[in-house]
Amino acid sequence: MRQDETNARSNRILFSDKDQEILRTLGHRIAEISADRINEINARNWTLLNDKKSVKPMVWINEVPWHELNVNDELTLRCQQPWARSLEDEMKKTIYQWNHFRGDMVVNPYMESPLAITSTGFGIEEDAACVATDQANDVVSRHFKIQITEPEDIDKIKMPVIAHDIAKTEETFAAMNEIFSGILPVKKVGRKHIWYTPWDYLVRWWGVQEAILDLILRPDMVHDIYERMVQAWMREMDQLETLNLLSLDNNNTRIGSGGYGYTTELPGTEYDSSHVMAKNMWGCSNAQIFSTVSPEMHWEFAVEHDLKWLERFGLTYYGCCEPLDIKMDVLRRIPNLRKVSASPWNNSAKIIDAIGSDYVISRKPNPVIVAGNTFDQCQAEKDLREFMDLTDKSCHVELIFKDISTVRYDPRRLWEWEKTAMRVAEDYTR
Repeated sequence: MRQDETNARSNRILFSDKDQEILRTLGHRIAEISADRINEINARNWTLLNDKKSVKPMVWINEVPWHELNVNDELTLRCQQPWARSLEDEMKKTIYQWNHFRGDMVVNPYMESPLAITSTGFGIEEDAACVATDQANDVVSRHFKIQITEPEDIDKIKMPVIAHDIAKTEETFAAMNEIFSGILPVKKVGRKHIWYTPWDYLVRWWGVQEAILDLILRPDMVHDIYERMVQAWMREMDQLETLNLLSLDNNNTRIGSGGYGYTTELPGTEYDSSHVMAKNMWGCSNAQIFSTVSPEMHWEFAVEHDLKWLERFGLTYYGCCEPLDIKMDVLRRIPNLRKVSASPWNNSAKIIDAIGSDYVISRKPNPVIVAGNTFDQCQAEKDLREFMDLTDKSCHVELIFKDISTVRYDPRRLWEWEKTAMRVAEDYTR
C-alpha cells in the first residue's frame, strides 16, 4: 500500500456499518421532510417578514430542555462512534421537532458539513461554581469567580486567533458524503452567524454588581475594557473574512435571539459567491445586563461601541432578554437595524408602539407558562392574543418561544403551546 493511501485511510472517520445504516435511515426521513412543500411556503413567509412585507406572524421554538422530551425512544441514540452519535442526535432532534412542535420551521434538502474552525478565545476562561436542581439539565445556577477588578486587568483580554483545519474539514465532508450518498447532497458550511454579546462575557469575569457600579464609579475603566472586547471580536471577524470562512445566513439560520434570516436584501449587491463577507450577512448585539440602566448609559457603554461591529453587516438584530421599550430612540441610531427583541420584560404596549412597522418585532412569550405545576393552555392563548391585539396590520411579528429550561418532563406542554401559537398566528394572517 502506498504511503498516500495509508494516510488517506488513517484520516478517515471510522464508523460501523450499523452506525451508517442508522444515519442513512434518518437521512431518508430528513429527505422526505425537506421535500414537503410547506418548507417552501414557510421560507417565503419568513422572507416576507424580514423584508417588512409580512402576511402572518411567524412561529418558531428553540432552546428547549431536550433531556425532558424523549417519548417512545424518539431521541434515544443508537450509534456507537462519537462523531456518528453526535450527528444522529442532531438529526433526531430535527425530526422530533418536525413531528411535534414544528411551528414555521424549515428543513434543508441537504446536510451541512461544518468547516473545522477553531479560535484561541479571549484569554479568560469562565470560572464558576455551579448548582443544579436537575443533573440532566445544563441550565444551572452559577456563582462566578471575579477575574477583572482593576484597569490593568484589560491585559487579560487577548485578541483571538482563528485557524482552519482543512484536513479535518475534508475528513468530515468525506464521511458525510459516504453516509448520505444517494439520499441527500452535502454542503460545506462555514461560520453562518456570530452571537456577538461582549457584556455576557464581561459580567462573568467582572461580576454583575461590580460591573454595574463601575459604570458610575469607574466609567473610563468600563469604556476601555468594553472597547477591548469589541476590538477582539473585530479582530476575529477580520480573520474569518480573510480566511474565507463565512457562509450566508439569509436562510434558516437563527439570527440573534430570534428566528430565521430569510430576506431578499441579503447578500446584497456587493457579493462575491466565492467569498462571503460580513456585509453579506446579518449581525446582532445585545446588552442583557443593562436591563436597569438608563437609555443614555445603554448608548454610552454598549451601543455606541457596538456600532463598529454592527456597521460591518448588511442587516442587524438587536436585543435578547433586556427590556427595550424605553430605548428605541437609542436603537434607531443603528443604521442597518431590522429586528428588535421584545422579551416578556417589556411593557407590551410601549414596545409595540416604539417599534411600530419600522422594524420586525421579535416577540418572546414568557416560557414560565410551560414550567409550572400545571400547563394552562387557555392562559397561553390569552397571553399570545393580548400581545397580538396590541399590534396592527402594519406590524411585522415573529413569535419566538425560547429559554425553556423545563416542561416538568411533560413534552406535550410544548406540543400544545405550538398548536396554540399556530392557531393564533393564523387568526392574525392578513
